[in-house]
Amino acid sequence: MLVLGIESSCDETSVAIIKDGREVLSNIILSQDEHTKFGGVVPEVASRTHLKTIVPIYEEALEKAGVTLSDIDLIAATMGPGLVGPLLVGLTFAKGIAYAHSIPFVGVNHMEGHLSANYITHRDIDERHLSLIVSGGHTMLLEVKSFGEYEMLGNTRDDAAGEAYDKVAKIMGLGYPGGAALDKLANQGDPTYMKFPRAMLHDKSYMFSYSGLKTAVSMHIKSLTAEEFQKNIANIASSFQEAAIEVLVEKTLRAAKEKQINHITLAGGVAANSRIRSMFAERIRGNQKLFYPPISLCTDNAAMIATAGYYRYKKDGASELIVNAVPYLKMV
Repeated sequence: MLVLGIESSCDETSVAIIKDGREVLSNIILSQDEHTKFGGVVPEVASRTHLKTIVPIYEEALEKAGVTLSDIDLIAATMGPGLVGPLLVGLTFAKGIAYAHSIPFVGVNHMEGHLSANYITHRDIDERHLSLIVSGGHTMLLEVKSFGEYEMLGNTRDDAAGEAYDKVAKIMGLGYPGGAALDKLANQGDPTYMKFPRAMLHDKSYMFSYSGLKTAVSMHIKSLTAEEFQKNIANIASSFQEAAIEVLVEKTLRAAKEKQINHITLAGGVAANSRIRSMFAERIRGNQKLFYPPISLCTDNAAMIATAGYYRYKKDGASELIVNAVPYLKMV
């Protein structure tokens, strides 16, 4: 089965062709650089850019895959969560093609897409596993009983981990989005320079909180002179990163032990972070095993949406064409 996937939930316009939910024939991604000067994504600008670029990206995806629209068996598009304007561009485009060419259509939850990115790369993940999904807008720990059957163990009470990364990076003058730049800088610093708070680390729940950590870093930077800040910038980044990542890793491994689950998947933009991968490797024990996608499938992309659409269609069949964009669409 060939699935055409479309992703436009925020500031990436992406179209992909996936075969049987596993093989990536094409995965074209356009990141919108124009938001950098604003220090964050401007929804109106994002929507207009999606409108201008989605057709050529769609055409490029078909060409690179070596297929035509007549070869496509299913069309999948993100319906939420995300920014409503950008979502509507991709969703409407997908439904229009599906209707005009009588191709089945399925609306996809963006977070289920992130979870499904691991299915593209790894074929030996237990059906029942834990999934830690960490991005700019979400931080959640799920028990996956099977595809489409989830129990929410915990999420964030305030800022998502990726959001905290971007905000701290902005405070430090690293630009936006700054998660990757902060990770690179942190690798040059001393993680023991400052003991920033690990919110809810010892709490019995699997909930997370990152607003306090962000505030602690901001207040520490304000207490320094310009010279002191420049001297310790890498140390501050490293200490922040250690605090942010430790809570994610420790709570996930505790849940795996308590739930007696051996396989853990990591997904979302923060899954590309070097420290979260290395800390899991350091602390994982016994029969526990960690899976994560290649970096190209961690950030928003249409390949993961096509894969999620493939499995959703196998489970529930096609969606109605009246489905609308749902900015706050829930996973569970």
